[in-house]
Amino acid sequence: MPGNAALVDGHGRRIDYLRISVTDRCDLRCTYCLPAHFKDFDAPAHWLTHDEMTRLVGLFTAMGVRKLRLTGGEPLTRGGLATLAGALAALPGVQDLSLSTNGTRLARHAADLRAAGVKRLNVSLDTLDAAAYARITGRDCLDDVLRGLHAARSAGFAPIKLNAVVQAGTPENDLDRLLAYSRAHGYILRLIEPMPVGSTGRRTMGVDLSALGPRLADRHGLLPVLAGRGAGPARYWGDAGSPALGVITPMSQHFCDACNRVRLGADGTLYPCLGEHASVPLGALLRQGASDAQLAHAIVGAIAAKPERHDFTRHPERIVRFMSQTGG
Repeated sequence: MPGNAALVDGHGRRIDYLRISVTDRCDLRCTYCLPAHFKDFDAPAHWLTHDEMTRLVGLFTAMGVRKLRLTGGEPLTRGGLATLAGALAALPGVQDLSLSTNGTRLARHAADLRAAGVKRLNVSLDTLDAAAYARITGRDCLDDVLRGLHAARSAGFAPIKLNAVVQAGTPENDLDRLLAYSRAHGYILRLIEPMPVGSTGRRTMGVDLSALGPRLADRHGLLPVLAGRGAGPARYWGDAGSPALGVITPMSQHFCDACNRVRLGADGTLYPCLGEHASVPLGALLRQGASDAQLAHAIVGAIAAKPERHDFTRHPERIVRFMSQTGG
C-alpha cells in the first residue's frame, strides 16, 4: 500500500478530502442541476454496496485522506445511510465526516446520522420565499427543509451551513432575508456561483459573488474573518471572529490552486476534478476482482493526473454529465 505522500498531485497539492456520492438520484429538480423531467438515473445495481464503498474509501484514508463528505444526488434518498456513515466514521484516520443534503428528509434522519458520526451539515437553501423555492426546485416543500434544519440543530450538528446558489435575477433582498435567518439560528450562509455542469448548468446565468459578497456583508455589519484556507474554498465575513457569510466563486475567482479534493461517484467512478471530463472506473475495477494494491495504484495514478485547474471558463461544453451524476 502506498504511503501518505502518494496522494500529492502533479502540482504539489495534497489531497486529503474525498466527497462520496451514494446515489445519483434526487427528489428535487433544481433548475441549475437537473432537467424538470429527468429520469435517466443509473440502475441501483450499479451503485457500490455499502461494503464496497467502505472498502474503497478505506484505501483513500490509508493514503492520507482525513475528511469525508457524503453527497448525491440527494444522499438521504438511499436506504441505510446512517449504517454506511457509521462504517466510514470508524475507518482509521478519519477526522471529519460531513453530509450535503437538500434537507427535505433531514427531520427524520438527523438524530441517527449524528449518532453514526456525521459531525457537520451543508443544507441547500436558495430562498425563504415558498413560491420561489417551488419554482427553483420543482417542489413545494420549503417547510420540510426548515423542519429538517431545526431537527439537525437539536441533534447537535455544528456547524450547519446553508448553501445558496445565486442566479442572475436573484433579488438581493432574498439574500438579505436568508442571511438574517441564518444568523438568527446560528447557521453560516454560503453563496455559490452556478457552474456549467450539464446542459442545465450551462443555461444558468450567475452573478459575480466576489463583488456581491462584500456588499452584502457591509449591509449587515460583517467584517472579513480568516476561516482557514484548508477548510474549503469559501471566503468569509462575520462578527466576533465567527463566520456568518461566505462566498464560493468557482467562476469569477477560481480557487483551484488550493484544491485538496476528489470525488467518488455512486458507481465508484473517481473524478479528480469537477470541471474536467477525465475519470477512473474504480468501482468497475473492484467488481472485476482488483486487489487493494491494484486499486491503490489506480488511485495514485488518478491523483497524479489531476489537472491544474478546471475548464469551466474555457471549455464549458466538455462537462456533459449533470452535477448529480458526479456528486456535489
